[in-house]
Amino acid sequence: MEMIEDVVIVGAGIAGLATAVALKRVGVKALVLERSDGLRGTGAALTLFPNAWVALDALGVSQKLTSVYASFERIYVTNINTGEIQEIPSPGAISSEGNEPRPVHRKALLKALADELPIDSIRFSSKITTIETEEDEGSSIAVVHMEDETIIKAKVLIGCDGVHSIVASWLGLAGLVHSGRSAVRGMAVFPQGHGLKQEVQQFVGAGKRAGFVPLTKTDIYWFITCASPDKDAYLGGDPEAIKREVLQKYANDLPELYQDIVNHSDLSTLTWAPLMFRKPWKVAFGNLCKQNITVAGDAMHPMTPDLGQGGCSALEDAVVLGRHIGACVAQNGGLVPRAMVKALSNYAEERRWRATWLITGSFLSGWVQHGGSMWGLKFFRDAIFYKFVFPKIASVMRYDCGKLA
Repeated sequence: MEMIEDVVIVGAGIAGLATAVALKRVGVKALVLERSDGLRGTGAALTLFPNAWVALDALGVSQKLTSVYASFERIYVTNINTGEIQEIPSPGAISSEGNEPRPVHRKALLKALADELPIDSIRFSSKITTIETEEDEGSSIAVVHMEDETIIKAKVLIGCDGVHSIVASWLGLAGLVHSGRSAVRGMAVFPQGHGLKQEVQQFVGAGKRAGFVPLTKTDIYWFITCASPDKDAYLGGDPEAIKREVLQKYANDLPELYQDIVNHSDLSTLTWAPLMFRKPWKVAFGNLCKQNITVAGDAMHPMTPDLGQGGCSALEDAVVLGRHIGACVAQNGGLVPRAMVKALSNYAEERRWRATWLITGSFLSGWVQHGGSMWGLKFFRDAIFYKFVFPKIASVMRYDCGKLA
């Protein structure tokens, strides 16, 4: 079977669904191809910072989430070894009302975006095997071959298919590198309520950083990142083993409250995976688009989670991409493949250096916060970084990606 589409988006994660919503807002229908059989909630939750809420405002879905999830104003960091507690200014301290940092369930964000799309916009259980291009009346057309032997021809192809993106590989973007750390994430559920304040608590030690933040009155998102020289040394598919390993090896010197939160974990939410990223200069000087094909989200700029900007920057990508495509459609009276080449190029150039800085800032922030065994680095983290450097780096969270056309 052969299909012809104006825009095909690969991946129904945050970037893919947000991009489809952005395109819908500017009058362009997109087909979203998702290899899973439903919306994926891997990662349990995430924190959306001011830049993400600006993007969600532009997409018209922010109210769905701000009416459910409360913001937090305080972040406390406890040194595991000394017991010293520091308060870090919230990145939303000078944000406008409604744009304060808020933790949300990942599934809730995906559903809020998916609900904005026509029911036939997302095609699940759709696995891509190869991508190629062909010329059609002087314009390039992307040809996507599916596992079920369906062939889809698209005037525009957008890869939002995550860190192991097949579209990014086709563009020739450099592969991922291991950060030297792994992350465990989960969600604890207290059916009778946890009774905690809406505050972020973090704990740092040599080669380790842990933390938690309440999502609702019953749910708490928690994480721990630790040194992991071998990118394959993780327990990816056994939640009971993950929980046991965390409690016995990584949380044994953390407060009883943290251990209790881990003990209350919904096992279906537990994940353990290496933290991978693309070298920032590979994004700065790499092929982010070619002809009528481009990438967004983790497919473009996979980064470590130390600034919480993976999902936030994906939402920015969607708005910027939607704005450029929408402007091109308005100028040409429709989706003209030849004109789209310039529109995608403009999008890539607008996002290139922003993405490069986010990858760099995230990696450096994580490297410093983990401290390691070097006395000087731990002193820099505790005496200088949190007080003076982190507030400067956190300014990236107050970025305004603009409106849709």
